[in-house]
Amino acid sequence: MKKFLISIAVILIAIQFFQPEKNISKESSYNSIEKQYAIPSNVNLLLRTSCYDCHSNNTKYPWYSNIQPVGWWLSNHINEGKRELNFDEFNSYTLEKKKKKISEIIKEIDKKDMPLSSYTLIHRNAELTVEQRQEIIQWAKNIDNNL
Repeated sequence: MKKFLISIAVILIAIQFFQPEKNISKESSYNSIEKQYAIPSNVNLLLRTSCYDCHSNNTKYPWYSNIQPVGWWLSNHINEGKRELNFDEFNSYTLEKKKKKISEIIKEIDKKDMPLSSYTLIHRNAELTVEQRQEIIQWAKNIDNNL
């Protein structure tokens, strides 16, 4: 049993040397949604607080992201979120994909499926009130009407 515990400890220490690449861009993306579509300051703040960690090219990492295997899990989660929707690459999408993503934003926010409860559990400031959800939905509907 002692050898087993020592082996586990060695493995846990060893995996700390294998850090995933961070999702941090040094410059603003030319394809960012805000370069083509107006985002009111209140909605922009809501998106940055509740969405951008997983849906942009810049994540604000908590301290525990440097501890493996948590860092790997977060990296996978962020990459998955960016594949679904990346606000920093929105203008590179086709018109059809833009319409689909805007529709999904409306649906996901309205159903309270976003932000994820696993995210808001730790990031309490990312929780959206009913009024904040309506602000995002109205903004998205305005974009949808102009696409």
